[in-house]
Amino acid sequence: MTLDQQLDEIFAARDRNDMGPTIAALVPIYEANPTNARVLYEVGGAYDTNGDEELALTFYERAMDAGLSGDLLRRCYLQYGSTLRNLGAYARSVDVLAQARREFPDSASLTVWEAISLHADGRSDEAVASLLEVIADGVDSADIDRYKPALRGNAKYIRSLAGRD
Repeated sequence: MTLDQQLDEIFAARDRNDMGPTIAALVPIYEANPTNARVLYEVGGAYDTNGDEELALTFYERAMDAGLSGDLLRRCYLQYGSTLRNLGAYARSVDVLAQARREFPDSASLTVWEAISLHADGRSDEAVASLLEVIADGVDSADIDRYKPALRGNAKYIRSLAGRD
C-alpha cells in the first residue's frame, strides 16, 4: 500500500468527534516521513480538527515549506487561514487567504473563508462584497441568474464603501 493510500484510508475512517484514533494512526506515519508535505498537512489537519490549533499551525507551515502543491496546497491555505482567524490573528488570516486567492483565483471556498476573516477583522463591507461575487460567479440557479448583474453592482458599491474598488 502506498503512503497516499494509507493516508486516504486513515481519513476515510476518521470520526471528527473523536480524532484520537486518527492522530494515533498518523503519528507513526509522520515519524517515518517527517518531511513529507502531505503527511505534514494531514497531521496538521487532524490536530486542527481535534482543537489543537497552535500545534496545527506548525504542521501547516512545515507542509507549505516542504513544497505542498496543487489542491492540497489550496486546502492547506484555507485551513491555515481559518486557524489563524480562530486564534485571533485576523489580519494575518486575511493576508494568507488573499495570497491563496492570488494562487487559486477560481477557488470559491478560499473567497468565502477570506470573507469570514475580513468580517472578523472588522472589514464587513469587503466581506459582504466578496460573498455577493461568489454568489454571482458561482451559483447556478435561474432564480439567481436574473439578478447577477445587480449582485455584481451591489458588490462593487459595497466594496466602494470600504474604500476599495
